[in-house]
Amino acid sequence: MVVPPVDASVDLSVQLGPIRLAHPLINASGTFDLFEVADAVDGGLLREPPVAAYVPKTVTLEPRRGNEPPRIVETAGGMLNSIGLPNKGVEAFIAEDLPRLLSLPRPVILNVGGFSPAEYGLLAARLRRALEAAGLGSPSASGSSATSTGVQASWTSRVGLELNISCPNVHSGCISIGTDPVETRAAVKGARDEWPGLLVAKLTPNIGDIRPIALAAAEGGASAISLVNTFKGLALDRVSLRPYLGGVTGGLSGPAIKPLALRLCYEVAETVDLPLIGMGGVVEVQDVLDMMACGASVVAVGAAGFRDPWLPATLARQLAVRLRDRGWTLADVLRRAH
Repeated sequence: MVVPPVDASVDLSVQLGPIRLAHPLINASGTFDLFEVADAVDGGLLREPPVAAYVPKTVTLEPRRGNEPPRIVETAGGMLNSIGLPNKGVEAFIAEDLPRLLSLPRPVILNVGGFSPAEYGLLAARLRRALEAAGLGSPSASGSSATSTGVQASWTSRVGLELNISCPNVHSGCISIGTDPVETRAAVKGARDEWPGLLVAKLTPNIGDIRPIALAAAEGGASAISLVNTFKGLALDRVSLRPYLGGVTGGLSGPAIKPLALRLCYEVAETVDLPLIGMGGVVEVQDVLDMMACGASVVAVGAAGFRDPWLPATLARQLAVRLRDRGWTLADVLRRAH
């Protein structure tokens, strides 16, 4: 499938820390395996990914099996997932996945999860060393570095790091870190001490007041905040009336959570002066405009990407049309609700 190009007469470019995005649409971590979809459906996805930046699934220090199946169930207006962060661990990720990710013609925002604040610093350090070893250039004051082949841009203009301190499908570790301002600050600071580029803190909505967590992330050195992760929920088997998911509870995503996500995005935009990545129930171009009006300069597609992997590119094209028709720029939309 080929998505028509974005109207070049409309400037959709966004600066997210040191990374320049061609448009504001990306994917939410764990909802879109670009390589898997390309193998199964359309290899052209690797030449022209439908996102302005690609966010792979969460990586942890050690390998994880994840939760017992079943792991996904559809609900009214959304879906529950109880995946549990299955992954091969950071060393295998660096050896097997990182080279493919760096070959993509888009920036990449790596996503990591830890089970103590210190683990985020360890993960950031290991990934930074791997990027430097890959010959992408070390960060410097000028944003470039000398190499054997001349001067090339630092990897910080191509690779960011998102800290998953908010997964509701793991019953210890990252979910508890993201509900405590002290631990959030420590986790972000530990990563910032090792990571000179874009550093995104992904916040949990499963808390009474998200604003102290956002402030703690900013104080720890986050250069952007993404929100929201999924809302913790429960589904029962219709016959047995027992929990359907293998992990008992799961994370609710999809259109059902959009009003909640908008409210949290609005509150965080009023609290911290950082770029926001908004997500939660994004299905159509009006959802993109709503997220941006509440304060998100970048918008992520999550559950809807399971049905349509090309949706981010479609929404970017529709966003350009909507802005052109109304005579607006992105700046006219951002924080308009405030």
